[in-house]
Amino acid sequence: MTLHDIRFKVMFNDEYSILTRKFPSMKVFFWCNNEYDVIEIFVDNPDDYQAIIEQIPHPCSLVEEISDEDRFHLVIKNCSCCKDENSVDKFVGDLNILLISPVKIENGWEEHHAIVFEHKDFEELVARLEKKDVALKILRKVPFSGTIASIVPLTRSTLFSVLTEKQVGALLTAHKNGYYRLPRKADIKTIAFKHKIPRTTFQEHLRKAECKVISTLIPQIQLFNQSTFKKRKNKKL
Repeated sequence: MTLHDIRFKVMFNDEYSILTRKFPSMKVFFWCNNEYDVIEIFVDNPDDYQAIIEQIPHPCSLVEEISDEDRFHLVIKNCSCCKDENSVDKFVGDLNILLISPVKIENGWEEHHAIVFEHKDFEELVARLEKKDVALKILRKVPFSGTIASIVPLTRSTLFSVLTEKQVGALLTAHKNGYYRLPRKADIKTIAFKHKIPRTTFQEHLRKAECKVISTLIPQIQLFNQSTFKKRKNKKL
């Protein structure tokens, strides 16, 4: 059985597709865990930022919103991918196709990355989309020669189960206040004071969280270094 690595675009008339056509400087990324959606929106043109914020759909199930100068995150309870009729997940159904997150939406087009285990399943997906008059563009279709583990993101349990609730809170608070932006928008002392947390306590939770996350990522970074940069060097030789 030959697996295929396929990237393709579809165009639905959902709210985000319409909005990205209206604002070409806007890009949207979706992640889902079948319970929550995380939506990350980037705006390249600062003049569009406020107008987009005012027009993005705000469902009643909005859990959290984080915003800065050129992007914002929405965390939404009750994921849409399995419920929305305008969803590639709905069309995939029981087909032997693995969809890889995130989904990207730009200029009205929804871009997907899929590993297809049997090509007839992808042909069936195309037929289902065409039957519903959904516009489709295939960007790339090549035999997949890697391993599934190499493209599937680390699971949340693998990456974050080592963190305590306070350490997770410290990471999110630091990010929300621009600590990880370049240049930084706030230092540890300022963030701790703003949230009425002792500076040393906040710094300890943050440093421990950072160390644990980096330690978990190091094996993946080493593998990426060996498989990607080494190959590039060999090709140059």
